[in-house]
Amino acid sequence: MKLFSNIYKKVIEYSRHKYAERYLSALSFAESSFFPIPPDVMLIPMSLAQPSKWIRFATLTTIASVLGGIAGYFIGVWAVDWLHPVIVDWGYAEKFSQVKDLFNRWGIWAVLAAGFSPIPYKLFTISAGLLSMAFLPFIIASAIGRGLRFFLVSGLVAKIGPKMEPLIIKYIEWLGWLVVLLLVLIILITQV
Repeated sequence: MKLFSNIYKKVIEYSRHKYAERYLSALSFAESSFFPIPPDVMLIPMSLAQPSKWIRFATLTTIASVLGGIAGYFIGVWAVDWLHPVIVDWGYAEKFSQVKDLFNRWGIWAVLAAGFSPIPYKLFTISAGLLSMAFLPFIIASAIGRGLRFFLVSGLVAKIGPKMEPLIIKYIEWLGWLVVLLLVLIILITQV
Protein backbone atom coordinates (compact mmCIF):
# COMPACT_ATOMS: atom_id res chain seq x y z
CA MET A 1 0.00 0.00 0.00
CA LYS A 2 1.39 3.38 -1.02
CA LEU A 3 -0.07 5.66 1.63
CA PHE A 4 2.37 8.57 1.57
CA SER A 5 2.90 8.66 -2.18
CA ASN A 6 -0.86 9.00 -2.65
CA ILE A 7 -0.98 11.77 -0.03
CA TYR A 8 1.93 13.51 -1.76
CA LYS A 9 0.16 13.36 -5.13
CA LYS A 10 -3.05 14.78 -3.62
CA VAL A 11 -1.19 17.63 -1.90
CA ILE A 12 0.54 18.59 -5.14
CA GLU A 13 -2.81 18.36 -6.96
CA TYR A 14 -4.49 20.61 -4.38
CA SER A 15 -1.60 23.07 -4.56
CA ARG A 16 -2.51 23.67 -8.23
CA HIS A 17 -6.21 24.16 -7.47
CA LYS A 18 -7.71 27.40 -8.82
CA TYR A 19 -8.46 28.55 -5.25
CA ALA A 20 -5.14 27.44 -3.73
CA GLU A 21 -3.93 31.02 -3.30
CA ARG A 22 -7.11 31.91 -1.40
CA TYR A 23 -6.69 28.90 0.85
CA LEU A 24 -3.04 29.79 1.44
CA SER A 25 -3.99 33.35 2.37
CA ALA A 26 -6.79 32.21 4.69
CA LEU A 27 -4.51 29.69 6.40
CA SER A 28 -1.76 32.31 6.80
CA PHE A 29 -4.20 34.77 8.35
CA ALA A 30 -5.71 32.20 10.69
CA GLU A 31 -2.36 30.79 11.84
CA SER A 32 -1.14 34.21 12.95
CA SER A 33 -4.17 34.84 15.13
CA PHE A 34 -5.82 31.61 16.30
CA PHE A 35 -5.24 28.48 14.16
CA PRO A 36 -2.55 25.89 15.07
CA ILE A 37 -1.44 24.76 11.57
CA PRO A 38 1.34 26.81 9.92
CA PRO A 39 0.95 28.03 6.33
CA ASP A 40 4.06 26.09 5.32
CA VAL A 41 1.85 23.04 4.76
CA MET A 42 0.43 24.84 1.71
CA LEU A 43 3.30 27.20 0.84
CA ILE A 44 5.81 24.38 0.37
CA PRO A 45 3.77 22.20 -2.04
CA MET A 46 2.55 25.27 -3.94
CA SER A 47 6.14 26.47 -4.42
CA LEU A 48 7.16 22.98 -5.46
CA ALA A 49 4.27 22.56 -7.91
CA GLN A 50 4.66 26.04 -9.45
CA PRO A 51 8.24 27.21 -8.79
CA SER A 52 7.89 30.23 -11.11
CA LYS A 53 5.28 31.69 -8.72
CA TRP A 54 7.29 31.37 -5.50
CA ILE A 55 7.62 35.14 -5.01
CA ARG A 56 3.87 35.59 -5.41
CA PHE A 57 3.15 32.79 -2.91
CA ALA A 58 5.63 34.17 -0.36
CA THR A 59 4.18 37.67 -0.75
CA LEU A 60 0.59 36.45 -0.27
CA THR A 61 1.60 34.40 2.75
CA THR A 62 3.46 37.33 4.31
CA ILE A 63 0.67 39.86 3.77
CA ALA A 64 -2.03 37.50 5.08
CA SER A 65 0.16 36.53 8.02
CA VAL A 66 0.76 40.17 9.00
CA LEU A 67 -2.98 40.89 8.71
CA GLY A 68 -3.65 37.83 10.87
CA GLY A 69 -1.01 39.11 13.28
CA ILE A 70 -2.92 42.38 13.54
CA ALA A 71 -6.07 40.38 14.37
CA GLY A 72 -4.06 38.47 16.99
CA TYR A 73 -2.80 41.75 18.42
CA PHE A 74 -6.38 42.97 18.90
CA ILE A 75 -7.42 39.62 20.34
CA GLY A 76 -4.74 40.26 22.97
CA VAL A 77 -5.99 43.79 23.55
CA TRP A 78 -9.72 43.01 23.79
CA ALA A 79 -10.18 39.39 24.73
CA VAL A 80 -7.50 38.61 27.28
CA ASP A 81 -9.94 37.66 30.09
CA TRP A 82 -11.75 35.22 27.82
CA LEU A 83 -8.53 34.04 26.16
CA HIS A 84 -6.47 32.99 29.17
CA PRO A 85 -8.55 29.82 29.89
CA VAL A 86 -8.34 28.89 26.18
CA ILE A 87 -4.54 29.23 26.23
CA VAL A 88 -4.41 26.94 29.26
CA ASP A 89 -6.90 24.42 27.81
CA TRP A 90 -5.03 24.17 24.50
CA GLY A 91 -1.76 23.49 26.32
CA TYR A 92 -0.09 26.79 25.44
CA ALA A 93 0.25 28.16 29.03
CA GLU A 94 3.96 27.35 29.34
CA LYS A 95 4.76 28.69 25.88
CA PHE A 96 2.69 31.80 26.61
CA SER A 97 4.81 32.41 29.74
CA GLN A 98 7.95 31.99 27.62
CA VAL A 99 6.62 34.56 25.15
CA LYS A 100 5.86 37.04 27.95
CA ASP A 101 9.41 36.60 29.27
CA LEU A 102 10.81 37.18 25.78
CA PHE A 103 8.75 40.36 25.44
CA ASN A 104 9.92 41.65 28.79
CA ARG A 105 13.53 40.98 27.88
CA TRP A 106 13.64 41.75 24.14
CA GLY A 107 10.56 43.80 23.25
CA ILE A 108 10.12 44.32 19.51
CA TRP A 109 13.06 42.01 18.71
CA ALA A 110 10.98 39.11 20.07
CA VAL A 111 8.35 39.70 17.38
CA LEU A 112 11.02 39.91 14.69
CA ALA A 113 12.56 36.61 15.80
CA ALA A 114 9.14 34.96 16.15
CA GLY A 115 9.05 34.27 12.42
CA PHE A 116 11.68 31.57 12.93
CA SER A 117 10.71 30.43 16.41
CA PRO A 118 9.24 27.02 17.27
CA ILE A 119 6.81 28.87 19.55
CA PRO A 120 3.51 29.41 17.67
CA TYR A 121 3.44 32.91 16.13
CA LYS A 122 -0.10 33.58 17.35
CA LEU A 123 1.24 33.64 20.90
CA PHE A 124 3.56 36.49 19.93
CA THR A 125 0.81 38.46 18.23
CA ILE A 126 -1.64 38.01 21.09
CA SER A 127 1.07 38.80 23.64
CA ALA A 128 1.98 41.99 21.76
CA GLY A 129 -1.60 43.20 22.17
CA LEU A 130 -1.87 41.92 25.73
CA LEU A 131 1.33 43.70 26.73
CA SER A 132 0.40 46.91 24.82
CA MET A 133 3.37 46.83 22.47
CA ALA A 134 3.54 49.87 20.18
CA PHE A 135 1.39 49.01 17.16
CA LEU A 136 3.50 50.35 14.25
CA PRO A 137 6.77 48.70 15.39
CA PHE A 138 4.78 45.49 15.90
CA ILE A 139 3.56 45.59 12.28
CA ILE A 140 7.03 46.39 10.91
CA ALA A 141 8.68 43.60 12.94
CA SER A 142 5.95 41.16 11.89
CA ALA A 143 6.38 42.02 8.21
CA ILE A 144 10.16 41.62 8.37
CA GLY A 145 10.18 38.43 10.47
CA ARG A 146 7.39 36.65 8.66
CA GLY A 147 8.55 37.89 5.26
CA LEU A 148 12.07 36.57 5.80
CA ARG A 149 10.74 33.18 6.82
CA PHE A 150 8.23 32.75 4.01
CA PHE A 151 10.51 34.07 1.28
CA LEU A 152 13.30 31.80 2.50
CA VAL A 153 11.06 28.71 2.63
CA SER A 154 9.32 29.41 -0.67
CA GLY A 155 12.54 30.38 -2.46
CA LEU A 156 14.46 27.33 -1.28
CA VAL A 157 11.64 24.97 -2.22
CA ALA A 158 11.29 26.60 -5.66
CA LYS A 159 15.04 26.40 -6.34
CA ILE A 160 15.94 23.05 -4.77
CA GLY A 161 12.57 21.24 -4.67
CA PRO A 162 12.21 20.32 -8.34
CA LYS A 163 15.72 18.78 -8.29
CA MET A 164 14.93 16.86 -5.09
CA GLU A 165 11.44 15.73 -6.13
CA PRO A 166 12.54 12.49 -7.85
CA LEU A 167 14.46 11.51 -4.72
CA ILE A 168 11.53 12.46 -2.49
CA ILE A 169 9.12 10.41 -4.60
CA LYS A 170 11.49 7.44 -4.59
CA TYR A 171 11.73 7.40 -0.77
CA ILE A 172 8.37 8.98 0.17
CA GLU A 173 7.03 5.88 1.96
CA TRP A 174 10.16 5.55 4.10
CA LEU A 175 10.22 9.28 4.83
CA GLY A 176 6.52 9.32 5.73
CA TRP A 177 6.79 6.44 8.18
CA LEU A 178 9.96 7.95 9.64
CA VAL A 179 8.07 11.20 10.35
CA VAL A 180 5.22 9.24 11.96
CA LEU A 181 7.71 7.35 14.13
CA LEU A 182 9.43 10.60 15.17
CA LEU A 183 6.08 12.17 16.09
CA VAL A 184 5.15 9.15 18.21
CA LEU A 185 8.53 9.29 19.95
CA ILE A 186 8.17 13.03 20.63
CA ILE A 187 4.70 12.47 22.09
CA LEU A 188 5.94 9.62 24.27
CA ILE A 189 8.95 11.60 25.49
CA THR A 190 6.90 14.70 26.31
CA GLN A 191 4.37 12.60 28.27
CA VAL A 192 7.07 11.27 30.59
